[in-house]
Amino acid sequence: MDDSARQGHRTIKRGVWTGLLVVVFSVPAVAEVHDIRATFQPDSANPQKNQFTNQTPSEGFCAQVPQACAPLKLFSLIARIPYTANAPILANHTDPRQGGMARVPSDWRDVSVTHSSGDVTTLQVRIAAIGHESLLPRSISELTGGGTWDDLWEGGRWLYAPAPCVGVGWGTVGNFGYNSFWVVPVGAGVCSKKAKFDIPLSFRYQYIVFGYELRTPDPLKMASGDYTGVISYTVGPGQDFDMGDVMIPSDSVLTLNFSLEVSHTLKVDVPPGGNRVELVPEGGWQSWLTKGRKPTRLFRDQTFNISASSRFKMKMECQYSHDGRTCGVVEPVSGHAVPLNVSVSLPHGLTDAAGQAVDRRPLRIDGSGTALFQPGFYVDRKPGTLHFEIPAAEVGEMIHPGQARQYSGSVAVIWDSDV
Repeated sequence: MDDSARQGHRTIKRGVWTGLLVVVFSVPAVAEVHDIRATFQPDSANPQKNQFTNQTPSEGFCAQVPQACAPLKLFSLIARIPYTANAPILANHTDPRQGGMARVPSDWRDVSVTHSSGDVTTLQVRIAAIGHESLLPRSISELTGGGTWDDLWEGGRWLYAPAPCVGVGWGTVGNFGYNSFWVVPVGAGVCSKKAKFDIPLSFRYQYIVFGYELRTPDPLKMASGDYTGVISYTVGPGQDFDMGDVMIPSDSVLTLNFSLEVSHTLKVDVPPGGNRVELVPEGGWQSWLTKGRKPTRLFRDQTFNISASSRFKMKMECQYSHDGRTCGVVEPVSGHAVPLNVSVSLPHGLTDAAGQAVDRRPLRIDGSGTALFQPGFYVDRKPGTLHFEIPAAEVGEMIHPGQARQYSGSVAVIWDSDV
């Protein structure tokens, strides 16, 4: 950071620090709670993107320097928990817990999130960065005998993160305060800075900024609606958020409330006239009418367009049931009835519960065999087919020379997202 950039940050942060002192000393400590909200809605422009979008605005560092956080997929929030030194920090201390240090819950932790239906799934969260808004009781120049922040700490100012933490190359600085941000690798443990000068009592962190990463579940395997969950972290020496034995927090718990909102699409469009299906022989009726050649097959394939981002099931309802499982059609004069086989083929991207393609899958009244179809990605207006057919063994009984017979029946095919 060049001198002009430092000076710009110095001017900005001095005003912030002055205002924050009044707030910190005038407001009692309360439980620190943050709400994190993420949403999923299928995007026809990007159907392969099956991910939640974090809708929670960042606070602190990632709001101020988003270009440093975006490549790391980091978000940050301010934990308004002041830390105050309970003893002076002594120069050249040998115990990291007696100086400037941080240990945060950087490993992935599971959070169960529950739907109103009782459906439970899991997201993961980890604390991936930590920042301190520090405030000295004396100016940095006075404390170091005319030096700078680079002189106060071993390894330079807090812009230069101690291993295993990693600096992001950005920081803000003033005469009394410094704002830093360290990226914390998974399982990093303690990151500590050794003071090179004594730092007297009333050294403070006015608040901390924590960066977090999320691993959200697959929304295509979740029901529409809201899923909620919570995780709480302990704060203090030896706890989840541990800043050593000298810096003591004003609160002992940090809670994150999660809300995942899922808005699925399940839409089926049948072309005009597609609700009236006429079963005919292959090649039409010409061979029967001109040559008396009985057809061996009566069928019709009806296409439809489906958009689906959620699990769904299919079943039928019939005007005439053949055997309690399949539909039938009836000739009203004679009362003769024959079974009607109905099956479905779904487009690429939609599979059954075992991950198998759906090709001429029989539909049943009870929904057996079609109780779960699921998308591998958002399927947007892709063609599928309903297959209607009279079994070949029944066709001969339907057609008699010199007798006009008409068989009919209604079939309702149901796509149901309530799985």
